[in-house]
Amino acid sequence: MEQLLWKLETFLLLLLLLFVQVLGLNDDSRPATEVCSTHTIIPGPKGDEGEKGDPGDMGKQGKTGPMGLKGDKGTIGHMGDQGMIGKMGPIGRKGEKGLKGLPGVSGGKGKAGSVCDCGKYRKVVGQLDINVARLKSSIKFVKNVLAGIRETEEKYYYIVQEEKSYKEALTHCRIRDGILAMPKDEVANAAISDYISQSGFFRVFIGLNDMENEGQFIYADRTPLQNYSNWKEGEPQNESGEEDCVEMLSTGKWNDTECHHTMYFVCEFPKKRE
Repeated sequence: MEQLLWKLETFLLLLLLLFVQVLGLNDDSRPATEVCSTHTIIPGPKGDEGEKGDPGDMGKQGKTGPMGLKGDKGTIGHMGDQGMIGKMGPIGRKGEKGLKGLPGVSGGKGKAGSVCDCGKYRKVVGQLDINVARLKSSIKFVKNVLAGIRETEEKYYYIVQEEKSYKEALTHCRIRDGILAMPKDEVANAAISDYISQSGFFRVFIGLNDMENEGQFIYADRTPLQNYSNWKEGEPQNESGEEDCVEMLSTGKWNDTECHHTMYFVCEFPKKRE
């Protein structure tokens, strides 16, 4: 269609030129070349397609398109390293009594006793020896108690003035129906620290340790340390790597120390309810 129009325009133009030339021949006053000198040059036919140009500069980045479909589930990764051990949980209920064990091997026959002329007094003398030993132990215990005693609404406390290791102190309190002192609140801690200070001592063992799990302190009755503590600033730090037991200073502050050290200690006894 475009070529047909172009040919029509060319034909009309040629026809116009022919008409002008005819007029020029009849007018002798105008030269024949004047028409060509003033007429606009007609554009030629459409040329061939040129060579493809160089690629232009990269345009600006377009907007982010819509989110694609959810991909397939990936393969399961490798198992990670084991995490840190959590805090020790609460103590479980007491288990059922186990089965009775097999009877042991009979002991060897003892040596024959020496002949005694004590007669009927022999049994009395033996019982007196037993009573004297018990009395000595009780007197020693009472002497420690008479040195001073403290109490709260529920407990009695006393300082045993015998230097013992932590485990020896535990045993000493237990065989007297007590337990190594456990300050579980501010009232008990203040009573014990005041007792230590007024007695003129610097430090004593109390019933607290982390011998089973480092950093997880439990009381002598195996309940965990939870709601109350009164550590000295920067403690516990386990400086020697073996500080698994706890001492109370005369200030009432706590410090972790080695269990094999020997020092005075505090026993506690529950008050009997009537």
